[in-house]
Amino acid sequence: MTAANELTASQARAAMDAGEISAGDLLAACRARIAERDGDVKAWCHLGEGNAPTGAGPLAGIPVGIKDIIDTVDMPTTYGSKVYPNHQPAMDAACVALVRAAGGMVLGKTVSTEFAYFQPGPTANPHNLEHTPGGSSSGSAAAVADCMVPFAFGTQTGGSVIRPAAFCGVVGYKAGYGAMPLYGVKALGHDLDSLGWFCRELADVHLMRAALVGAPTEVDVVKPKIGLCRTHEWEQADADSQAAVLAAAKSLEAAGAEVVDLDLPALFGTLVEHQKVVMAQNAARDLAFEYNQHRDTMSKHIIALIEQGQKVDFSTYQAAITAAVKGRRHLHRTFGEVDVLLCPSAPGEAPKGLEAGTGDPVFNRMWTLLGSPCVNLPGHTGANGLPVGVQAVGALGQDAKLLAHCAWMERRIG
Repeated sequence: MTAANELTASQARAAMDAGEISAGDLLAACRARIAERDGDVKAWCHLGEGNAPTGAGPLAGIPVGIKDIIDTVDMPTTYGSKVYPNHQPAMDAACVALVRAAGGMVLGKTVSTEFAYFQPGPTANPHNLEHTPGGSSSGSAAAVADCMVPFAFGTQTGGSVIRPAAFCGVVGYKAGYGAMPLYGVKALGHDLDSLGWFCRELADVHLMRAALVGAPTEVDVVKPKIGLCRTHEWEQADADSQAAVLAAAKSLEAAGAEVVDLDLPALFGTLVEHQKVVMAQNAARDLAFEYNQHRDTMSKHIIALIEQGQKVDFSTYQAAITAAVKGRRHLHRTFGEVDVLLCPSAPGEAPKGLEAGTGDPVFNRMWTLLGSPCVNLPGHTGANGLPVGVQAVGALGQDAKLLAHCAWMERRIG
């Protein structure tokens, strides 16, 4: 029999409805798994003390992990930074409040890199403890992958949901820009920041969307027309990542999907660099207080980003924003021809080492700048036995459509 903590959120919800397990059983199983494994994985920075909730709602009885840049009224929120070692918010972030209102249990806070940028935390990849879980949503991805919790929130400003989802072998959903409430989430890049989460099957995404924006808990499964999109960065993907994308396309085509090669115009070859400009410019503004008042306790990584952003003149920033607008217009036309784009989630397997970094977000930056909703679909394994994901990208404002296509793809992609 499957242990309660190994159930997906949707499976657990069905088991509770059928009287096969209780919310208390699920919570106890998750806590037992954390006690067994987190000394090695180090996904959590604070665990809650509450009991299993009894309220109704789409998340009734489901434990949720909260990335430590998201405010919680009953637990510390440190933003992964020495600047805020004992910070206690006065209220929940909107997404946390909505989880509670939907019957969800806030299990604890998961490790984030410092201010959701590049300075690694202590979290290890549960598939191989010598490898990074990715970042910045390190703890959330690792906790879900290791069956410590069925759901955990992440955020993405560069590649902080899709990349760790790929490295840890779980479903990762980055909502389209502006699609989810961000009040109470520490800003790193106000033009880019998006909420997302990790889970172990596509159906779970709909439970959380129901809680946060009132979307349906069940949606149609729709066969897509797929654009195989190698992107201008394709050569930066290793053999494992390229093979995963091509194998996924082949499997989907064999299952009945129409797959066409899609080449992006030259403008898209500039968007990764434009994203870096916007991210730095934003960080210099959004973290101005911390930089001006607490620079001596911040890492060299975040200081370098802020100081880079301080040097970005307004015309350069405006040019990057204009390029993003042009890119969105082109994508709008592209999504009149195909339903979903298929491309790499990351350059390959999770890199070895926990202190050097959390991997390269090169295959995520462009889509974050464009505001597109994205999903990491797991199912492939690299040469070292670690997960390799593929990324599905949808049109801005069309999250539900992307998810309907991903539900079809998920069952046929491996």
